[in-house]
Amino acid sequence: MATLGLSEKDKQAVAEFRRDVVDPSQTKLVIVDFWAEWCGPCKQLSPVIEKIAAEYADRGVLLVKINVDENRFIASQFRVQSIPTVYAIFQGQPVADLTQARTEGQYRQMLDQILAQLPIESEASQLAQDLAPLLAMGEEVLASGDHERALSVFSQIIDMAPDNAEAIGGLIRALAALGQADEAEAMLAELPPELAKDPAIERGRAAIALARSVTPGVDIAPLKARVEANPDDHEALFELSSAHMANGDRDAAADALLTSIARDRAWEDGKARGQLLQLFEVVGLEDPWVAAQRRKLSAILFA
Repeated sequence: MATLGLSEKDKQAVAEFRRDVVDPSQTKLVIVDFWAEWCGPCKQLSPVIEKIAAEYADRGVLLVKINVDENRFIASQFRVQSIPTVYAIFQGQPVADLTQARTEGQYRQMLDQILAQLPIESEASQLAQDLAPLLAMGEEVLASGDHERALSVFSQIIDMAPDNAEAIGGLIRALAALGQADEAEAMLAELPPELAKDPAIERGRAAIALARSVTPGVDIAPLKARVEANPDDHEALFELSSAHMANGDRDAAADALLTSIARDRAWEDGKARGQLLQLFEVVGLEDPWVAAQRRKLSAILFA
């Protein structure tokens, strides 16, 4: 924004705009709200936009309000013809016109789309980077069967980020694996509705259901003997799978269910397949192990 030939007042306005908007926008998303004291719609919008800006502050969003009566030159540079006019600025350039947004939901939707496309530096993005290796460690420990240690890892992550859905979901799964389904359900019940819908939390919910369907301490040998004596004893196969799950042997658990499905996929309205799919959800649908088991299931179903 050139200043040659400008009045001292306009030069000062440009300097302030650079300080308050252009410079911060190099790393943050700056919402510029053009308003005036006499503007009724501006006053109605102000609480909404201020609330949203505060909500998104840790994601690198900054709100700057510009009074058009006091900053006519700046308003003219943005061709502001009516107010309220709201722009999103990144690296000194407008990246979105937010003027049509009026509700919190509309602002959230637009900002989520913008933030997903820009390399915004924020506390939230930095925290996500810091948590990534810890979450990976928790998942690795949980998959190894060290449920107590996994519980500790996920608890420490939640201390750092109380609303992290992946950590909460991991903690719930660890509790379920330890036979503490009641504690896991109590944690689920306390979650806010939007967080409770997160896929990571759904994995925790599936883990609770799976934990309640198995009985720990079951002797595997008699179940194996029943299956060897009668390969079509689907109840024995199902119980054998549950016993393997209780022991943390997901490979053996999946094999028993796949065997049952291969022999009679319709047994008790697809009970074995339903249990297998629930196991997939607990492990994680993107997990390579699940992908391998899905291929086995597909080979059976489409043979």
